[in-house]
Amino acid sequence: MDSTTNEGASSSSSSSYTHSWTYDVFLSFRGEDTRYNFVGHLYNNLVQKGFKTFIDDEALKRGEEISSALLKAIEQSRISVVVFSENYASSRWCLDELVHIFHCKEQLQQMVFPVFYKVDPSDVRNQRKSFGKALVDHESKLKDNMDKVLRWRETLTKAANLSGWSFLADGHEYKFIQKIVEDISVQVLDSTYLDVAKYPVGIDFEQPETPISWKTCLQKMFEIAFCMSSSSY
Repeated sequence: MDSTTNEGASSSSSSSYTHSWTYDVFLSFRGEDTRYNFVGHLYNNLVQKGFKTFIDDEALKRGEEISSALLKAIEQSRISVVVFSENYASSRWCLDELVHIFHCKEQLQQMVFPVFYKVDPSDVRNQRKSFGKALVDHESKLKDNMDKVLRWRETLTKAANLSGWSFLADGHEYKFIQKIVEDISVQVLDSTYLDVAKYPVGIDFEQPETPISWKTCLQKMFEIAFCMSSSSY
């Protein structure tokens, strides 16, 4: 994974709150830029890999305000992947979506990863070029709600400071997508607890008070295999 800053992708909060996820990945993107190319291919690759991935229905975005269904989908996702493209910031919907994603990052320890698709991360961070133009346009239309625009600006900066992936039109796009999916696979594996049988046949396990991590589970499996091998001599 490309590292744009030292800040981690997930919240550093030590909260013991355990959240139940409905989706592995939520995709945030500007439809007119990437729906039928990059994001479409990324979505297909994630699904083929077995990840339950949320991608919005195009018809949902006809209104000006973000829908409650979309907000709920964000809250129910373990990981949000934000695809920054040239016209991302021109959409109020996308910006509101981004703000809510960061709310979930801070409150629910959701992991957030940016993808800079044919845009420079520094332009997102500092709101330059198309991002700067879009925010100036929003300011002219929301003179009575400048706090909202300021919140968008602050969240764009936070997002651009996260570790993520950058594609600037050189190289093979399919390899870039494969890299993203591979990295997400590692993140999900590291944070997922395996569902194990309460009472495996022939093995006298005490039911654990807390879920068993995949690393602990593998260790137990090796211990069992070793004991079975030793008893055969």
